[in-house]
Amino acid sequence: QVQLVESGGDSVQAGGSLRLSCVAFREIYNDYRMAWFRQAPGKEGKEREGVAGINSDGLISYADSVKGRFTISEDNAKNTLYLQMNDLKPDDTAMYYCAAAIGYMNRVPLSWAWYRYWGQGTQVTVSS
Repeated sequence: QVQLVESGGDSVQAGGSLRLSCVAFREIYNDYRMAWFRQAPGKEGKEREGVAGINSDGLISYADSVKGRFTISEDNAKNTLYLQMNDLKPDDTAMYYCAAAIGYMNRVPLSWAWYRYWGQGTQVTVSS
């Protein structure tokens, strides 16, 4: 069982930065993948958009919309996943979710279907 708790969401102006954190309360697994997803307001009926992901080999993937602006990282000693978000845009406004899955994959998918465990989300609002 894995419990995920996100924090760090806030309201910022366009061009600003935020760092999201996700603490994973879990047993120690050698093989896993974790990712950040987001769901924009008014799009609750649509799939969550994968933003960035990382696996236990350190392989990383990003959505095209955030490449060069967002950075995913992890601190295994703290069981914490981070998402550094720079140059934020109003289109980045969304609820951001941390997700995790156990097991090895040699890639990092950004589709919600590949993740079993989810946090409750943290809200990011970017104003123009």
